[in-house]
Amino acid sequence: MSGGGPGARVLRVLTGCTAVGKTEWALRWAEANGAEIVSCDSLLFYRGLDLGTAKPSRADRARVPHHLVDILEPGDPMNVARYSGLALRAVEDIAARGRPALVVGGSGFYLKSFFSAVADRWAAPPEIRARVAGLLGSGGLAAVRAELVRLNPQGLGTLDVKNPRRVTRALERCLASGRTIAELAADFARLPGQFADWRIEIVRLDRPKPEMDARIEARTRAMLESGLVGEVRGLLAAGLRQNPSAAGAIGYREVIAVLEGRLREAELAGAIAANTRALVKKQRTWFRTQLPPHRLLHAGEPAGESELFPAIAQFDR
Repeated sequence: MSGGGPGARVLRVLTGCTAVGKTEWALRWAEANGAEIVSCDSLLFYRGLDLGTAKPSRADRARVPHHLVDILEPGDPMNVARYSGLALRAVEDIAARGRPALVVGGSGFYLKSFFSAVADRWAAPPEIRARVAGLLGSGGLAAVRAELVRLNPQGLGTLDVKNPRRVTRALERCLASGRTIAELAADFARLPGQFADWRIEIVRLDRPKPEMDARIEARTRAMLESGLVGEVRGLLAAGLRQNPSAAGAIGYREVIAVLEGRLREAELAGAIAANTRALVKKQRTWFRTQLPPHRLLHAGEPAGESELFPAIAQFDR
């Protein structure tokens, strides 16, 4: 639980790893409580990305209204600032109609926008962006990283130093602000999030590893048997490559590798399952270290939808 005092509006968040079973839990609870679902999945925005995302079906969406699903073409980009604005409008619209909102998804970058600020004031001016781009072009990521290290003698914290976009963005912000990564992080942590006046109740679903592995294998088989390869062919024709985030998502990137001859079709299912298991491991780490206090629920245990958001007294960090 975070934010808000007595009488504050309540926003409920249901999260958990890929393939844990969030969709059916969310549908049951939303139906029982007259709620509407706000998606927090980085791929459900896109029309046509259906099989590889295990997108809620049309029948599911007929059961419960869904927001922020199928709002973009495959080649259109999404970022956290844009998402947070759309999510705020959706939640406030639902509340204005007197209905509960249930945020559902496991995309940490977008999920974080519900309980922390998403943007700060240090937008790099064009000349700094050009300077950093020139350094990247002439010396590669190593040169950008070296300059960032020079400006941050105390270290780079948790920055993913192998990610060019994040490293260049960090250098731009340091140059624009004249501050270190640690100082910028401290400043950012003090900024209020857009849901600061809401009481946020979070439930995370999980299952034991053997159970998750079996579900991942079954989900992978179902995607392929339902026609994932054909879906990707159509998406490529619709501009999927223009959106590196979507084209690089698990399921889609492996099929693209098969279509381009970089992966044998016989290896496709194994590659998707292995990469999904690796993603689940990363997601669990993120939930443990980044998610605010929340309730942990075993998704495989028999439970009624009324048990999803009881009076929350015990939390897991």
